[in-house]
Amino acid sequence: MKKLITTCCVAAGLLLPMTMTSTVQAEPYQHAEIHQAINALENAKGHLLDAKHDFNGHRDAAIHAIDSAIEQLKICMRYE
Repeated sequence: MKKLITTCCVAAGLLLPMTMTSTVQAEPYQHAEIHQAINALENAKGHLLDAKHDFNGHRDAAIHAIDSAIEQLKICMRYE
């Protein structure tokens, strides 16, 4: 059991820097407007989720559209 825990800790220690590096590379500064758009969409989604009403039945569709837009914007950021 101790060997398994040690192996897992070593593996996590080796993989963590790789994930941090790829995250930094996936968010280049040349896409600042796209980052701002994603932040605005996430903020709007939060307001929709916290709202006490369903906007006459449109809240679920709006949340779905926001999720789709965020997904597409993240794909766009992969390209120059």
